[in-house]
Amino acid sequence: MNPKELRELIEFLVEKDIAEFEMERGDLKLHVKRGAAPTPMMQAAQPVAHAVPVAPMAAPMTSPPVAAAAQPSQAAAPSASASAVSSDPANLHILKSPMVGTFYEASAPGAPPFIAVGDTVKEGQVLCIIEAMKLMNEIEADASGVIEKILVSNGAPVEYGMPLFSIRKS
Repeated sequence: MNPKELRELIEFLVEKDIAEFEMERGDLKLHVKRGAAPTPMMQAAQPVAHAVPVAPMAAPMTSPPVAAAAQPSQAAAPSASASAVSSDPANLHILKSPMVGTFYEASAPGAPPFIAVGDTVKEGQVLCIIEAMKLMNEIEADASGVIEKILVSNGAPVEYGMPLFSIRKS
């Protein structure tokens, strides 16, 4: 990819207000993310044998800065859930998200939540919904017990394997 093509791509991303873009073409991998802290240079990952330094591009600063990186950014996990998981006693079960999506505590806006802290649940009981690609997936308890803590807030994005609930086994 030559500098002119790269500049046109960045201008297109800014024009269409695209926050993040990833592309692979042969051995070239490009990850562009807007709105991040400004970086002094554009970087493109290429094999060492063909590595070519990419000079900084002078672009008008009429829009948020554009930064390219070879590795995707990692989402930070909430510290509250991390501390809750690390101090688990033996009879405390952590239910983790089976998928990436959006966490909902109720079946519809304004509807009562499926469960609350202190509720007794049985294995197979619906605890929440995770929306993924416009599909509403009911998440069921995989252990019976009492809900000790809800580790995710309503409407929050969740990752695969992210702790959702702590259940004190009965």
